[in-house]
Amino acid sequence: MAGMRFVLRLDAWFRFALYGAFALLVVTGAVWLVADQLKDSPEGELWQRISASMLMIHGGVAMLTLLMLGALFPLHIRLGWRSRRNRITGPAMIAFNAVLIVTAFGLYYSGSDTVRPWASDVHIGLGFALPALFVVHILLGRRSRPDKNGAEGRLIS
Repeated sequence: MAGMRFVLRLDAWFRFALYGAFALLVVTGAVWLVADQLKDSPEGELWQRISASMLMIHGGVAMLTLLMLGALFPLHIRLGWRSRRNRITGPAMIAFNAVLIVTAFGLYYSGSDTVRPWASDVHIGLGFALPALFVVHILLGRRSRPDKNGAEGRLIS
């Protein structure tokens, strides 16, 4: 069980890189949303530059985050599922991120006037909901960790 606890709990550097990437995605997404609304204002040229910069940073960080999410599958996700921990929030994290990836693809590559507004609304909604799910997933995972004697904590999904 001690080995499983080690694998399920991410290394500190990776954990903080993942937290930082998700935080940066939320911040750049929020700033882009504000800048996009203000691009028709008297200072529109400035907001247009900010909007473009935020999208560039957001996309770059998203690519790095995809690499980190992929790194979670072989150990963290597979062993978490086998140990029956976070059986609700874990799959919800996977589903939220999968929908964010699909909607990002739709926003970037779709020229459809039907798909883009829908993809944008879903992407923004899930993007702002994900931090709450992220925190719940972490807290529930910590509560279900085995104690120092090897006994399981309260298993709550």
